[in-house]
Amino acid sequence: MATIPKLGAILLFVFLLLGVSKATISCSDVTKDLMPCVSYLVSGSGKPPSACCDGAKALSSAATSGADKKAACQCIKSAASNVNYNAKLAQDLPSNCGITLPFSISAGIDCSKYEYLL
Repeated sequence: MATIPKLGAILLFVFLLLGVSKATISCSDVTKDLMPCVSYLVSGSGKPPSACCDGAKALSSAATSGADKKAACQCIKSAASNVNYNAKLAQDLPSNCGITLPFSISAGIDCSKYEYLL
């Protein structure tokens, strides 16, 4: 009977290992994709430029795994803490570009909870 709990523990361990993946997206990828958005987020108004939305869409498509989303979140958080941006424009950017992000663009976001998003 002791083998069933052991088997359960082994299966749980395997599922945990499979759930943790390494990010394939880098901060340089995130920066490249969102660079066209910087001037808009700092001093823009209205709708974002098409180059900004194209980059945001590329980032959204590239960040497929939970690890990618966490890495992108951390890069955006780091960049947001170094730029004096318009929080309302940042908040509205995904919907204005026709995409959804699992996190908001903010210097105060907790990226640790995005590790296991798929």
